[in-house]
Parts: sequence; C-alpha cells; structure tokens
Amino acid sequence: MITGLLHLHSTMRWIILALVLVTLIRAYLNRSNSEFGVQYKLGLFSMIALHIQLLVGLALLANGHWAEYTVEGIKRFIMMEHTTMMIIAVVLGTLGHSLSKRAEDVASKYRKQFIFFGISFVVILSMIPWPCLRNFGEVFNWI
Repeated sequence: MITGLLHLHSTMRWIILALVLVTLIRAYLNRSNSEFGVQYKLGLFSMIALHIQLLVGLALLANGHWAEYTVEGIKRFIMMEHTTMMIIAVVLGTLGHSLSKRAEDVASKYRKQFIFFGISFVVILSMIPWPCLRNFGEVFNWI
C-alpha cells in the first residue's frame, strides 16, 4: 500500500503543476476579461488537487515506511523543509481560491488568483525532490 501511495504522490505532482500553471496563465491572460466562471472552477480544481496531495503526503509521513525508500540525507529534507513548505503552498493555493471568490470586481479576482497561485507554484517547484537531480541534497548542503 505504501508503494501505491508513493506512486500516487509522485504522479499527482504533475497534475498539480499542470493545473496550477494553467490557472496562472489563464489568470494573467484574462485579467481584463469580464467573466470569471471558468477561472473559478479552474482555481477550485487546483485547490482540490493540492488538498488531496497534502492528505496523501501526510498519510505517507504518518506511516513512516517511506523512509525505507530514501537515503539518510533526504529524510531530513522530507521531514523538515518539504513538509513545511508544501503545507504553506497548499495554504497559499487555498487563499488564492478563497480570496478571489470574495473579491468585488473581476480584475481583482484574477489578480488575487495570479498572486497567490503564483507564489504557491514557486514554492512547489522549489520543494519537489526532483529525480533528475542526483544527490540534490549534497548540492544544497542538506546532507
């Protein structure tokens, strides 16, 4: 079961990156548009995917067997930096959706989505342990 959750957690990152990127691009390109319906749903789907990813990640963290699949230096990264910053990224994505829903005019809805999902996107990109970076912990002195 842990292997399945690890694969799900690894695969969902691509879905989340695509959803948040499309949300960002649409929020920037349609900032002067007068309709917000499609963008609202896109932000909602991005937020739901972020929350599902958070739940899967917390289930993996609570189980503890994920540590069998990692080297010692990466364990600290997962326990400290990755977990904390990804929770912050989910909170920022939730704020992006919630504050854009409550905004008065359409331009500020697009702007709030762009700002909060943009910061969330940068945090997500910076805290993913990319498999193409061999020994990425040594590069950033995490090991």
